[in-house]
Amino acid sequence: MAKIALGVIAAIYGVNALLMWFAPMYWYETTPGVAMMGPFNLHFVRDIALIYLIAAGAFAWSVKNNTPQIAITGAVWPCLHGLFHLQIWIARGVPLDEIAFVNLVGIQIPAWAGLYFATQLSSAKE
Repeated sequence: MAKIALGVIAAIYGVNALLMWFAPMYWYETTPGVAMMGPFNLHFVRDIALIYLIAAGAFAWSVKNNTPQIAITGAVWPCLHGLFHLQIWIARGVPLDEIAFVNLVGIQIPAWAGLYFATQLSSAKE
């Protein structure tokens, strides 16, 4: 189960990284809440794309080579990113809106699931 979950998260992060790299304005304009954080900045979007690509690669490598340490390392930034977005959500007054939903589904669940399944990888029998 851990390998499948990490593989799915790796694919999600990889697709997001590619979208951010090759269609950064589309990503900026269509991801709820992003535009309210400030004006479009190509450099910033592509920097974050590279970080997502690193996390995707770490998860994919771990699935292929059964290396939980690499998966845990790959989960560090997504979890810190999740904590940062939790702080933003709290600062916004804890609204239950589209931005909060996208945050939950697109940031929080993959980040914390990635960390959880990274810690389960060593006992995976797949």
